[in-house]
Amino acid sequence: MGIDIITKIEREQLKQDIEVFNVGDTVKVHCRVVEGGKERIQIFEGICIARRGSLVNESFTVRKIISGEGVERTFPLHSPKVAKVEISKKGKVRRARLNYLRDRLGKKATNLKEHQGKVKGSAVGAGFAAAKSILDAEEEQSKATEVPATEEAPATEEAPTEEEKKD
Repeated sequence: MGIDIITKIEREQLKQDIEVFNVGDTVKVHCRVVEGGKERIQIFEGICIARRGSLVNESFTVRKIISGEGVERTFPLHSPKVAKVEISKKGKVRRARLNYLRDRLGKKATNLKEHQGKVKGSAVGAGFAAAKSILDAEEEQSKATEVPATEEAPATEEAPTEEEKKD
């Protein structure tokens, strides 16, 4: 019973309007920053080099280079501090973590092959897909319990048989 309550609370906190992005994509993360009594949006743009976790605990790491120095920042995906995540450019990579970009300098550190065509089966973002399927299944169950019993349809007239036609 305790687990059901926890999972229910976690599902309520999931964001539904998140674009699906993978490791290697260049993303713009819109962060809410509170300065004094004012709140503003600050954009952090870079390459997503890692994703980890699932459901509410999912997070991703973005790396960018400022004045020759590499800066990495990790964001919780479903945090209220993250306003939205925009995809600037799709990247084609064959790894789940792009730690090798840390050793690169200049354009080599930011240029990845651009993705062309459709994505085959990707496991990244599977937590989001699983959460969405769970929510959809719950909605279907709630609709099934709320639907009243259908009334019987009126009997339709049957076509006369061959014997009746002869008479």
